[in-house]
Amino acid sequence: MKVIGLAGEAGCGKSTVARELAKGEGTVWVDLDRLSWEIYRPRTPTYSQLVSRYGEGILDSDGAINRKRLGRIVFSDPEALESLNAIVHPAVTDRLRGVIHEEEERGTKTLLVEGALLASSAYVDRMLFNAILWLEAAPDKRRERLQADSREEQIERTLPPPADEQVIKIDASGTIKQAVNRIRSIVNSL
Repeated sequence: MKVIGLAGEAGCGKSTVARELAKGEGTVWVDLDRLSWEIYRPRTPTYSQLVSRYGEGILDSDGAINRKRLGRIVFSDPEALESLNAIVHPAVTDRLRGVIHEEEERGTKTLLVEGALLASSAYVDRMLFNAILWLEAAPDKRRERLQADSREEQIERTLPPPADEQVIKIDASGTIKQAVNRIRSIVNSL
């Protein structure tokens, strides 16, 4: 099974491209953001670590972690963000290992793993991937996509381009179909 990481800044087209590619036979898409929601649930080790680190102010009235409150803390404080990554990323990686095993058992041919930080986080086990693709789009294109999805505030969250030479950069400024075709060509060549 090929395991392909899709990374890039908000609005670069990761989710839309992954959704299109996952329509192909034998291809499955997993969104690491959604996977992380599982490990944020009450009574999990990650939940306990997050509440211990950031306090009960990150909780909703029902005891669930309020991701927006947590986001306000970590996106305004680099040290708090690093702590979050150190807590969450290893747990997500462990969960991803389980997903990879499950998909191998099912006979999946290609597993697309979407995660904004796959190409830049020190906590990502790159050995799990056949390739990590970094989708790039011009700021105006990203803004247009984010506005269409009512997420325009995310345009300010920028990520440094990947320093890892193994990461394959993909121009995603054009149409989604063009990006899908570029990625499909790369995946088929692996």
